[in-house]
Amino acid sequence: MGASGADQLAWAVSQGKTFLTHNRADFEALAKTYFAAGKAHYGIIIAVRRPAYEIARRLLLVLNQVTADEMRNQIRYI
Repeated sequence: MGASGADQLAWAVSQGKTFLTHNRADFEALAKTYFAAGKAHYGIIIAVRRPAYEIARRLLLVLNQVTADEMRNQIRYI
């Protein structure tokens, strides 16, 4: 809580984790910054605000169809 989007994404990268967010504007910009700098991330999943069960359902669809390697440096929208 209270950490910047850049700090949150950096933490996810340090842990080798894909990042799930509702914050489309900031994380699309961060992904562009990473790309321009030649830095890798382990994927960003941007969720439209919906009920939690709907986000979970959509997230499971992605997780069941995409490997961790396929998520690398990708943005997915759910």
